[in-house]
Order: sequence, then structure tokens, then C-alpha cells
Amino acid sequence: MTDQAVQPTTAGPGPHSFTGRDRELRALREDIERAGLHTLSGHPPQQSRVLLIAGAPGSGRTALAEEFVRRIADRYPGGVLRARLTEPGGTPVTTERAARDLLAALARSSTPRPRESGETGRTRPGTPPPGADEETVAEAFRTALARRGRTVLLLDDVAHSDQLLDLAPESRDCLVVAVSSGPLTEVPDVRPCTLGGLGRATAVALLARHAGSSPRITVDPRSAEVLAEQCGDLPAALTLMGGWLGAHPKVSVHDAVKMLAATEAEPAESSTAHSQSQSSTPPSPSPSAGREGEEAADPAGSAGHRSAAPPAPPAPLVRAFRLVHDSLSRSHARLLRLLVLAPAGFVDPQLASALGGCSVSTAQAALEEYVRLGLLRPLEGERYQVPGCLDPLLRAQLAVHERPGEALLARARMLERLIRRVQACWAVCEPSGSEARGQLAEMPRALRFLHPLEARGWLEERRTVLLAAARAAVSEGEGRLDTLARRLVSGLARAFDAHCEPEDAEAELYRLHELVLRVAERNRAHRERAAALLNLAALDARTGRLEQALVRYRTALDAARQADDERAAGRALESLGGCYAELGDWDRAADWYGRALALRLTRQERADREATARLHGRIGAVHTQAERWEEALRAWRASAAAFRRLPDPGAHARALAEAARVQEYAGRPRDALRTVGQALEVSRGAGDARLEAALELRAADASAGAGHLRAAQRHRAAATRLLGPTAWAGETDPRAEADLWAGARPVGADAERDGAEAEPGRAGARQRV
Repeated sequence: MTDQAVQPTTAGPGPHSFTGRDRELRALREDIERAGLHTLSGHPPQQSRVLLIAGAPGSGRTALAEEFVRRIADRYPGGVLRARLTEPGGTPVTTERAARDLLAALARSSTPRPRESGETGRTRPGTPPPGADEETVAEAFRTALARRGRTVLLLDDVAHSDQLLDLAPESRDCLVVAVSSGPLTEVPDVRPCTLGGLGRATAVALLARHAGSSPRITVDPRSAEVLAEQCGDLPAALTLMGGWLGAHPKVSVHDAVKMLAATEAEPAESSTAHSQSQSSTPPSPSPSAGREGEEAADPAGSAGHRSAAPPAPPAPLVRAFRLVHDSLSRSHARLLRLLVLAPAGFVDPQLASALGGCSVSTAQAALEEYVRLGLLRPLEGERYQVPGCLDPLLRAQLAVHERPGEALLARARMLERLIRRVQACWAVCEPSGSEARGQLAEMPRALRFLHPLEARGWLEERRTVLLAAARAAVSEGEGRLDTLARRLVSGLARAFDAHCEPEDAEAELYRLHELVLRVAERNRAHRERAAALLNLAALDARTGRLEQALVRYRTALDAARQADDERAAGRALESLGGCYAELGDWDRAADWYGRALALRLTRQERADREATARLHGRIGAVHTQAERWEEALRAWRASAAAFRRLPDPGAHARALAEAARVQEYAGRPRDALRTVGQALEVSRGAGDARLEAALELRAADASAGAGHLRAAQRHRAAATRLLGPTAWAGETDPRAEADLWAGARPVGADAERDGAEAEPGRAGARQRV
């Protein structure tokens, strides 16, 4: 899966040595410069050069691609980007997810760019907003990669040609290295390199290297050649048999040949096909589950992009795997089978102990044994990965040997461990003495973080794995893991909020809210459905997709009414008004704000009184934009009165100043001067020097407009005293500085925090006429 497989741009999957394939490496290097058929015919393709490494599972195609990329990396200063385009289980990754995760990898590897003047920080330039369609995200990635210059894009497990074509940049400076099980016939000018088995001498050398220091290979070279032949000269099968010989030092190579020949491959192959057919059956999406529901219904990403089922592993690989698997102890064999439940195929000792229900030390010892046997690939930082060629075989063994309930229990234990780790990740950022820090201190040392930087590094390293775990909990648990999925999603949202900039986490939050929406619709939980729709609509509104936000806000309003949730209904009504204000539809904005106000007036909690005051102000802002001065003045006065009753002197003063602004627009300068004076008197009790200085400047403007020039000078002098002698240094206009408080947040924007996320942008209701 892409977001589990985008690797750091400076390193491959992990430390490993490479044997053989010299002829293929030379051919690949020559193919970089060799002209393709389209170029020779006078119609060179626009996209970058594509080199294809094709072969059966276990033939070492990924290892060859990594070795080739390592050898040519110095020719491409832009670095190497990696993505795996097929999830464990055989489901192709959607182009949207692949492109977005590759964009994130590009951003992490690039030098941070200083924010330009006027940039909001919501979404970085060139970054598609969360929820954008597939083509928009793919085009953004292609453009970013072409702009980066000479870069290698390594795409592993490409399921069909469209995946590659959607991601290949239109730049001949970039190189795409694709790994697939078959030819990608629709890719123009592709240079294929088809892999079979290793040369016999190389195969025996690989077998000897994994078998250890025992002279068995040397003293019986004929049996070693026969064993290599039985392994089909496939690197994966040879690695397994070499590891097995190393674990059984008293077994001769001749005996290994006989034992491998006696191992049957047919049962494993049939069960593999059965497990693949089960894993490829998509769940039925709910009617409004969004993009995540569409992905679940169409694993290939879109209609017409479906690919054939992944090829079955070769019989030599199946036999070698079965021999190694059956030689394990009962507990280690069971833990090995359960590793396919790890999110995105990545596992560490903590997750392994949770899956197997054993201690961390026992799990660590088992993982090290799997590495020696060639069953796991070691990565950096005590992490391991299940090889892609062994994933279908392990899934087949899991289906045969483990009951569904046992597999579900193992997944639940793993999710519980991840949830506690995620809780520790955000709790370490909470203030000392808080309840969260107290709960953190009670956690075992292995789950805690000592410093926020340690937690941030863990979250960044495990980000894609955590998202994969959340998706698996929703899609593969058949509803029985929904409670754990909710807790994991909630913890991830808090962790991203604690450690990431808003623009860096918006895409992940969008995916998480879509997962919550799927769970809520599956369980007919209207309250949760309304909350998820509000959060998704808020992200849509903040990124400018106001029409889509309107649809979601209306759906959220219906769900809130079904759940009898007046708070959520109020948020939806207010947000609808904000969206229409952004669109400049002042009449509808005033209507929806009025409905939200009527709902709030029926409740007497402080949060509702604050919302009432805020809504009066927003209605006043909308009427101001529509130049309905009397209605605007009444609304701002009602807002000021509501803030006075709270009491909130700062917001009270701001509301009075807005009322004075309306009077000024209406051609009543003396009334405006009197109202500004009232606002200035109120602001002196708020203890906000900047607000008081801004109002002094507003009073100076109002005095000048009324013809009181000396009073205007006094007000400007008072503003200078409040802000200091260097307050107006530079090019800042004092009048613009006087409006800074009005451009921050609207009147009474300190509403309840649970509603803040679902509120759209409000710039349209704040602009001056």
C-alpha cells in the first residue's frame, strides 16, 4: 500500500547484500541511454524514461531494482523516491493515495521553504487540498517531480499500466524504475528486463552464504547444485533453504534435497488461491461513505483500472517455504502466521508481542530467528518487513491453521497496543500535572516517551503504518473492531494536532474523518456521522471547495436532527451561513445564521450565550456586506449587548466598534464618533493595550471625519503611547494597523472548541465594503 510503502528518499528498504545479476545490471544501465521504439520512429514520449523489471514472485526483482538504483544514484541529485503500489493481500493502491504520499515524501526531503508574505499556511503552494480528486493530486505530484529535476522514482509491485502512467512525470530528466510481475504493455517506450532464475554458480554461492560457515556445500557440490535446481534458482527459495540449513547444522545437503523433494506444493497453492479470493472481496460501501468507501468497493482505484489477480508463487518457492514453516516450533510458527496482520506488513517487537500474546523479549527472539531463516527482511530501528513474495503464503497458512476468531483477537491486541502508544505520543505534549501526563506516568516504560521530540520522531516514522492500521481496523474487522478503530482514529487526530503543522496533517485528518464516517454509517450512529461530516466539510471549506462543503453541512444537519443533537445542528447551521458568506450570497448567509441564532436562543448554557453573541455579530457582518445599514446596526448592537451580559469587555468593545463602522458607512459621522467613544471606554476595562490602541486610531479617524482635528491628534498620540515609539516603524499604515484586531477572528470567535473545527473560513464576512 502506498502510504505504508513510501520509503525515505535516502535509503532503501534495509541493509542487505546483493549477489549476481551482473548481466541484468549492465543491460539496465545501457537502457537508460538507449532510444526506444517510439523515439526511433520520430515520436518520443513526453514522460520520463521507464525501465521495467519483471519476474515471478521470489525472483529477486525488487532486490535487483534496489541495487540498480543504488548504483546510479549519484547520477540523479534529486534523490530516490520509493512507493509500493500493491497492498499486502494483493489490492492495488489508488493513484490518489500513491501521489499524495509521494508528495509528502518529497516535502520531507526538501529544504523547508520560508512562508511568503500573505500566505495563509493552510495549504502549501503546489500541494493539493485534502479530498481533491485523483487527477488533481497526480498532476500536482508530476509537476513537483518534474520541477525537482533529475530524480529516480522506484515503483514496486506495479499492478497495471495506469498506475505507472498516472505517476510518471513529463520530464526526460527523471527516471522511473518499475517492478511488476508481468509486462506493462500500455506504457510507451518501456524497456523491459525479464528475470528468471540465477545462474547455477551464483545460486549455489547464495545458498552457501545463507547456510553459514558449515563446509557442507563445499564437500558436496553436486547435491548443492541439485538443491539449487529444486529451488528453481530463485533467490527467495535459495535464501529460505540456506537459512534452514544454517538452523540445522547436522542435516546434510543430500538430506535437504530429499526433504525438499518430499514436500508437497499443491495444498499450499490451493489454499493461497483461496486466501487471495477472500482478501480480494471488497466490502460493500455505504451510499455516502466518501472516497474511502469508493476505495473499498473498487480496490484498483477506479472503474476500468482493475487488474488480474496477482500470480501464484512458483512451486519451488512454495515448497521451500512449507519446509521452513513446518520446521518451526508451534509457537514461532503461529506468531509467523500472525505477522501478516501487522499494518502494511511492517512489524516491530512491540507489535509482534501483541499479535502473539507473548513478552517483548520472546517476540524479539522470534523475529531474529525469522530473519536468519529468510522469512523477514530487517529494516532500520528494530523494524521488520514481511517479504512480498511470502505474504500470500503466510495468509494461506493463517487461513488453514488459525480460526477467524483467533485472528480477530490477535488484531485487537495489536490495535490496543497501538492505541496506548499513540496516547503516549500526544500525552507527552500535555502540561505537567495534567490528567494525561498522570496517565502517561502509569504506562509501562516500553510504551512511554521521555520527550516530545522522541514522540514526534516516532509519529513521523510510523505515520503511514498507523494510518494503515486504522484502515485495516475499519475495513477488515467487519464491524467487530469499530470501538478500537474509533479510539485509534481519535488518538491519531490528537497526535497530529500535537506534533504537526495544520497544513502537514490535513490530508491524514481527512482520511481519518472518512474512516469515522464509514464506521458511523455502518453502525447507524447518527451523532458520530454528523460529527464526521462536519469535520470533513470544515476541511473542504478551508481549502476552497465550498460547494462540496455545503452538501456535507446539509447532510450533517440532517444527521444531527436524527440524533436529536442540538449542538451539532447549531454548528451545521452556523457553518452553512459561513459558506454562503464566503460565496457572497448574503441573503442565504443571513438566513442560515438566523436559524442558528434561533436554535441557540432556546438554550441557556454559557457556550450558547457566547454563540448567540457571536451569531448576532455575523449577521451584522453579512448585512454590512449587503449594505443594509439598519439591519446591520441592530445586529451589532444586539451582539454588543450580549457580550456585555457575559461579560466579555474585549468582544463588547469590538462589537461597538463595528456598529460605529456601520454608522460611518451610513453617513452618520457624529453617531459613529459617539459609538467609538463608548467602545474605547469599554476597552479600557479589557486590559488589552493593542485593542485599546486600535480603537484610539478608530476614534482618530472618526474625529477627523466629524471635523474635530485636535481630538483626532489626541487619539493618535494616545495610540502611540500605548504601542510604543517604534510601533509605526517600517511601511505599515497606521489605519491598516488599526484594523488588525478585526482581521484576526470575528467577534466572539472564542466559541466552544468542539465547534471550531467545523467552522468554515469567515473572511468573506469580515471584509470592509
